[in-house]
Formats: sequence, structure tokens, C-alpha cells
Amino acid sequence: MNNEQERTGGERAKNTEPTEGRGRRPRMPLAVSCSLLILLALAGYAAFAPLRVPEGRLEIEIPAGSSSRAIGELFQSRGLLRSKWTFVAYATLAGEAQNLKAGNYEFFGRVTVPELVQALSAGKSNERIITVPEGWDLSDLGRYFEREGMFPAAELYAVTGAPPGTSQGRNPKPKPKDFSKEFPTLADKPPSAGLEGYLFPDTYRIFRDAPIKEIARKMLANFERRIDPELRAEIARQGKSVFEIITVASLVEKEIPHAEDRPIVGGILWERLRRGLPLQVDASVNYATGKRETPSAADLALDSPYNTYRVPGLPAGPIANPGLGAIRAAVYPERSSYLYYLSAPDGRTVFSRTLEEHNAAKVKYLK
Repeated sequence: MNNEQERTGGERAKNTEPTEGRGRRPRMPLAVSCSLLILLALAGYAAFAPLRVPEGRLEIEIPAGSSSRAIGELFQSRGLLRSKWTFVAYATLAGEAQNLKAGNYEFFGRVTVPELVQALSAGKSNERIITVPEGWDLSDLGRYFEREGMFPAAELYAVTGAPPGTSQGRNPKPKPKDFSKEFPTLADKPPSAGLEGYLFPDTYRIFRDAPIKEIARKMLANFERRIDPELRAEIARQGKSVFEIITVASLVEKEIPHAEDRPIVGGILWERLRRGLPLQVDASVNYATGKRETPSAADLALDSPYNTYRVPGLPAGPIANPGLGAIRAAVYPERSSYLYYLSAPDGRTVFSRTLEEHNAAKVKYLK
């Protein structure tokens, strides 16, 4: 019995001695926990440690509809983040991933990920919104910028060139900046022609202190996107230039208010050009004079490359900035038997096949 007790006791003692496997099991969770804590600490440091803003000041545009990942990638590419994932993770954990607002933002000095998320969720952007309606010309745009207290029209014309109906457009005439190396759609524009027609009408988010050159560049980039490969291929197939298309589109934009009539008028203008007939577009005369009312007899006799009553072919260039509808009407005109049109006081477009019909329509609608 004593021997059994001794054996049993010995067995108990033996069983309580630590084995190799049993001795390491308690250490594994501890090692994993330490590793996780270290990783969390590093992640926290990456998220909260401030990063110096490149060159001390950075302006950045967050496009509409951007996800937190896309914004993180943008910030990382501009040097504001070490990793996009710190931004994504913090925005998600903070419950702000769906609240990040588009806009133009400005950052100074040093910033942290929480500060980036907070700025975008609060919409603290350094921006203003400008809206350029379809059919505005450079003089309209110049007056708008002056009215908004942004800068004088002369600064706009120094970049874009000046319309002929303004004092700057007569003498001396500023030479427009050359953006053709940046935007291929400008490649066939004559060097002497300004940017009239190419500043695409739209609503823009811009930095409050953005110089006019950057605003023009943003509008030109929009134009470049809108004249998509399909349109460019069709223009080339027709043997026309973008400059010619935009010139015709600007005439259509200024003359015709209703979208359904625009392809018909586009067809009339191209057919008159084909036959060698003068276009006789009142809006081109008003562009030359700077007036808004119906051209007078003296206006119609004006010696100007924009006076389509006197000069054959197209005017010297676009007379306004057309929208996409007018551009497509110039690219895809509707064939018809009409050669004449007029705009009635009620906004209707009245079409005629012969000069006699057209003169009768003028008596009926315009007298």
C-alpha cells in the first residue's frame, strides 16, 4: 500500500513537472498580444502623426462622388499621407466615410489624418462656385468676374484674348495665351484667335484665390472632355476642323433658343456655306459691335471679319461659348430643303425655302 502510495505520489509529482509543449502555451497569447499592441501603436502613430504639407501649402480638388479610398489615394499621391489605408481606416472608424464632401481644399504647415477627415466631412473647402451659362461670350464672362469682385475683365482678356466689341478688342488687342500643347482640341485653332468658344459653359468649383489662367485651364479641360473621341472622329471624317465646328456651333447657340430647331439651323448654315451664300447671321454682327439689339443698317455695313452680311464664309472665329447641344447640332446637322430662317418675337424659329418666302415671313413676324 505504501508502495502504491509512493508510486501514485511519484506519478503525481511527475505529472506536475512542466513539459516542453505545456511550458510554451501560456507564452503564445502574450506574444501575439504584444505584437498586436505594437501594430496598433504603429497604426495609431501613422494616423495621428502630422505630416508636413509639401512646400508648406497645398491646394487639392476632391472630385464629386469620390470614395474614401479614392480620396486616400489622391492624398497619398500628393504627399499628404504615408498610406491611403490610414485615411480609409480612420474615416471608417470615425463614421465619416460616407460624409466626405467634394470641393477644393487648402492645407498648410502640418496635417494629421484626423484633420484631413474632419476638413472633408465638415466641407471646410477654400472654394467658390461659378456658373457660366451656355451662349455667354468673353465680354459676358468679363462682366461676371467684375460683378463678383474677382478681377477686372482686362485680366481675363489678357489670357483669353478680347472680343472685338470691347475697347480691349479694338486697340491694342491682347494676344491670347497658348494652351494648345496641353489641349489637343486647340491644335487647329489659328494662333491669332482667342479662346472664345472653348471655355465650356458649366458650373465650376474653383479656389477663391485662383488666378484667371487656372480658371481658363479648368474650363478648357472640361471642353477637352466634352469633345469626346466619337465627336472628334466624326469631325475628322467630315473633313472639318474643331475650330470650324465650334464657330458654327456658336452661331447656332446665339441664334436659336430651342434645341429641336438647332440641327435644322446647323444644316442651313453648312448648306449656305457649301453654295457660297453669305450666312447673314445677326448675332455675328452684334459680336462685332458689342450691341445686343437688332443690328441697324449701319451695323450691317460694318467692315469686320465677323460681319457675315459682308464677308463670305464663316466669321473670323466663334462668337460665344456653345453648349454641347449646339456643338452636336453643328457636327450632326439635319438636312432639309430650307435655306433661310428667322427668330420670331415669341421665340419660334420660322424656316423658309426661298428668299421670297423668307421676306414674307419677315413682314409677317418682324414688322
